[in-house]
Amino acid sequence: MTPEGPYRVAELAERCVRGVTEAAAEVLALRGTTPGPVSVDPAHALESFRSERHLRVDGAPAGELWAPLSGNYRTADGWVRLHCNYPHHEAAVRSLYGDDVASAVATLPAEQVEWDVLAAGGAAAALRTPQRWQSTRQAAALATEPLIDIHQVASGPPKPWPPADRPLTGIRVLDLTHVIAGPVATRVLSAHGAHVLHVGAAHLPTITPLTIDTGFGKRSAHLDLRDRAWRLALRSLLSDADVLVQSYRPGSLAAKGFGEADLPTNKILVSLSAYGHRGPWQTRRGFDSLIQLATGLAWRPDGPPAALPAQALDHATGWLAAQGVLTALRRRAVEGGSWHVRVSLARTAHWLDSLGRNSSEDADASARPTEHDASLDHLMAETPSDFGLIRHVRIPGELPGSPPRWDHGPRKPGADPALWW
Repeated sequence: MTPEGPYRVAELAERCVRGVTEAAAEVLALRGTTPGPVSVDPAHALESFRSERHLRVDGAPAGELWAPLSGNYRTADGWVRLHCNYPHHEAAVRSLYGDDVASAVATLPAEQVEWDVLAAGGAAAALRTPQRWQSTRQAAALATEPLIDIHQVASGPPKPWPPADRPLTGIRVLDLTHVIAGPVATRVLSAHGAHVLHVGAAHLPTITPLTIDTGFGKRSAHLDLRDRAWRLALRSLLSDADVLVQSYRPGSLAAKGFGEADLPTNKILVSLSAYGHRGPWQTRRGFDSLIQLATGLAWRPDGPPAALPAQALDHATGWLAAQGVLTALRRRAVEGGSWHVRVSLARTAHWLDSLGRNSSEDADASARPTEHDASLDHLMAETPSDFGLIRHVRIPGELPGSPPRWDHGPRKPGADPALWW
């Protein structure tokens, strides 16, 4: 099994997969199909949290996950991580430090680099000790947030479930997310039968391996939300949808007319954020690797930051969002109304920290290589796609009455019309 380091990532993965699979079983029973006994293979769950690392297209890696400038940098008083996977984030860093970024930031305090990069429109996080993180106002704000926040935002008539042989048959999901957490959430929903339409735009940058890895079972359309006509097209799609999943920074999508207050009757809105939905950092840019440093998960008493063995905060938050959707849809069936589901990477980090620590034997195990490992073959599948033949991790979680599956491989961005089918 992949080593976990000091944190119980395997337990985190198993709990997330179990939560979704049990929620899907409850929905399936409400739709008249016997779900059978739910089970979760912990090893399968853990490797699904590393799905992008196992991805192969026609036998070869799908591409680089990290841009050359992304990484950890020593500063005058510690460490900082710069996230430069997107061109505009790289441009922000270079506008501050030029071409020799390492030399420039080595003379500065870590938190000054963090703040300067964020102010320039980039993405960065200083390495904090757990104690330093807990002293921040943002950590205090997170302590008041549920792990999965589900609240009703408008009343409406109940919308009962018609009979079906898959949990989410007939459910339409608009996916306005990117990177890992949000796309994982909608990938999970598609595996349980939802119609998922991912909406991106041709001018927005993407990371090809992640686009492929999280695209199973979805269709992909382009709408440029800077244009009023395309916003109206999105509103038309939403009127016939059940769920809107978005990972814009808090308030960004609402400014375009798609916030909590704008929901049509009996819809589910899902919002994913980096640092939480309240507190002084709620609008701050963030990614899994940055949250690990900011919250102290990556801190060690000696040496540089130590990353988790997976983008575990991203994957876990995606699965928690999917569980929230299943729960909100079940409530809509009984109580009616529109619902808002909120999750965040930083709140998931608090949960991981609360699970306790592994033994030193687990923490010190050497990392699993990324090349082909025959011991994992039973967890893999091959699926044709627009990109080629894809070898990938199967969806985890056993639901005998309706085994989760993806109906097709990932589509190329913008390959489909912005229409429901």
